[in-house]
Amino acid sequence: MLEDEVLAALWAAGHPMSPGEVQAELPDSLAYTTVMTTLARLHDKGLVSRERAGRGYVYRPVISEAEYTAAAMTDLLHRRSDRAGVLARFVCALSPDDEKMLRRFLGWGS
Repeated sequence: MLEDEVLAALWAAGHPMSPGEVQAELPDSLAYTTVMTTLARLHDKGLVSRERAGRGYVYRPVISEAEYTAAAMTDLLHRRSDRAGVLARFVCALSPDDEKMLRRFLGWGS
């Protein structure tokens, strides 16, 4: 998804970026206007902020990658009727290290 790629470029940079700078970091040869439109949509959704820089804008994410991903996972889970089944499959697919981390987060030991 293009919005995810644009956000990933902004997270990786760690500083505000112009649409041209974002465009240069994306793997596909996208039109400048496509990148600008995507940044405008992300701004409208409240996922990036923008500030005036010369005649244009620079953009920065207002949500971390972890927050964004967790919100997407939660949204997807809420759209499914078999939440228990989805969670069970998710947990079963975790690597041993991720399972240990989840257990720590839930306070279930090491």
